[in-house]
Amino acid sequence: MKRLGEFEETALLLVGILGQEAYAFNLVKELKEEMGRSISVGAMHSTLNRLEKKGFLNSEVGGATAKRGGRRKRVYTITALGQEALILSRDFKLSLWKRYPPLTIDNLQWGN
Repeated sequence: MKRLGEFEETALLLVGILGQEAYAFNLVKELKEEMGRSISVGAMHSTLNRLEKKGFLNSEVGGATAKRGGRRKRVYTITALGQEALILSRDFKLSLWKRYPPLTIDNLQWGN
């Protein structure tokens, strides 16, 4: 399986965190609040579409609401393949962090 890029990984994680509220506008808002990182809704849509084509996400178009000015929203969910990609990405990064000398368990306790 191909490794996730940093932004793809972040987008997948946010989809999992937001659950039924995982649509592009909310993902952009969450990214801004959590990381201070601003991106366009269009850039988020491109990333979500790419992840869906890779099989990491599914999406459904919800009904139009008055709150959204009659617009519909596409809500994303993580697939089993997406979950596997996140686990592999996490495990890979943890294995690297554990090998980084200044932060090895012998020199510094994790979480301190």
